[in-house]
Amino acid sequence: MIKEFNTQTEISVGLEALWAALSKDFINIVPKVLPNIVKDVQLIEGDGRVGTILIFNFLSDISPSYQRERITEFDEISHEIGLQVIEGGYLSQGLSYYKTTFQLSSIEEQKTLVKVKISYDHESDIEERVQPTKTSDSTILYLRRLEKYLQLNGA
Repeated sequence: MIKEFNTQTEISVGLEALWAALSKDFINIVPKVLPNIVKDVQLIEGDGRVGTILIFNFLSDISPSYQRERITEFDEISHEIGLQVIEGGYLSQGLSYYKTTFQLSSIEEQKTLVKVKISYDHESDIEERVQPTKTSDSTILYLRRLEKYLQLNGA
């Protein structure tokens, strides 16, 4: 049965700049924001919208060495993007389903609220190893690093 874990954070970057970084410039920005984890991100199939398949190649000391994801939601009006792991990554660690959805809304000119929904399912013995609070912590860490990157690079 698919479970959900929700969290949110405020990012001190304007909505449009953050949306562009999470949706359009994703492939180029992720390796710069997570240089100790992600070697590169490749567009395997699609145009960056629903159905697009990406592969995240991790550095050699990280196992598993890659994670393939499909964009399952993409709404420029509501600023929502959903990424589902379809191979490698968390699925190699015993999860049978893992999806992260980001929904952005403007708070102020240079402040954006990011709601994060993690949907997951796992094999019965995996719950202790891969917990949604841990994966949400890494997602929030990514957003914090993205915030710093965008602030330093003029977003």
